[in-house]
Amino acid sequence: MEKKITYKKQTNLFKTDAWKRFSKNKLALIGSVIILLMIAAAILAPLIVQNDPYVSLTDANGLILKNSSPAKSGTFLGTDSLGRDTFSRVIYAARVSMSVGVVAVGISTGIGILLGALAGYFGGWVDTFIMRVVDVVYCFPVLFLVIIIATILKPSIYNIMIIIGLCNWTGTARFVRGEILRVRELEYVQASISLGATDGRTIFHHIIPNIMAPIIVEATLQMARAILTEASLSYLGVGVQMPTASWGNMLMSANNLSTLTLRPWQWVPPGVCIFLAVLSINFIGDGLRDAFDARQKK
Repeated sequence: MEKKITYKKQTNLFKTDAWKRFSKNKLALIGSVIILLMIAAAILAPLIVQNDPYVSLTDANGLILKNSSPAKSGTFLGTDSLGRDTFSRVIYAARVSMSVGVVAVGISTGIGILLGALAGYFGGWVDTFIMRVVDVVYCFPVLFLVIIIATILKPSIYNIMIIIGLCNWTGTARFVRGEILRVRELEYVQASISLGATDGRTIFHHIIPNIMAPIIVEATLQMARAILTEASLSYLGVGVQMPTASWGNMLMSANNLSTLTLRPWQWVPPGVCIFLAVLSINFIGDGLRDAFDARQKK
């Protein structure tokens, strides 16, 4: 007799209950549109900007257009104290912020999942040791810890990504540990163990995939904190260094009374970008949390 093979029908993401709940959250949708536009601008920066963000603009007489308004310089957002196009620098700075957010969160989430999974699944001395390490790291204010490490090391975008990632894993580790403590006694986990599955397979093939929804929400909210941390470090001078454009160091360059009062085109755009990026990602995180919550079902 010929054996009949059945194939499991793939679920369309846009027809799931989670997507329907997410699509009803207007703030989350607005935040998604803003973040997608920022990512698109960062990727397509060479096609969007007309002027090199690292080259000073000059007038017909060859004079550098320092601190020129948009009307005087003929650019969208004027120029900075060195005559560089502010709009070009804002667009290129989006690359830095988005890269730091994604890479730093990837590092912190990976470390948090690994250590949290080991602590929650094995328990005993493994749990005690990892949680004591978490408590020690958690005692230090994250921003001050990042500033100290960034000051010791050579400031660069790559070091900032690694530092932020290595200093923000404690929350994810605690969260993953709590979720694993909740699900490790459920029937499907016990069935996997009774069938002879290894600890690694049970953790990473049966437990982690079933708690990914809250982990995604946590990672989304951490991305907002990573962007804000990078901007703070760059503003304090221990983050991304000039001439590389960063929203934080653009604010630092405008940190004088005359610029703050007379030349708002130098500090308002990067400040608004930081505000919109952090707020939008938080809206997305709240929307994902509500979407993945099964209690939202009618």
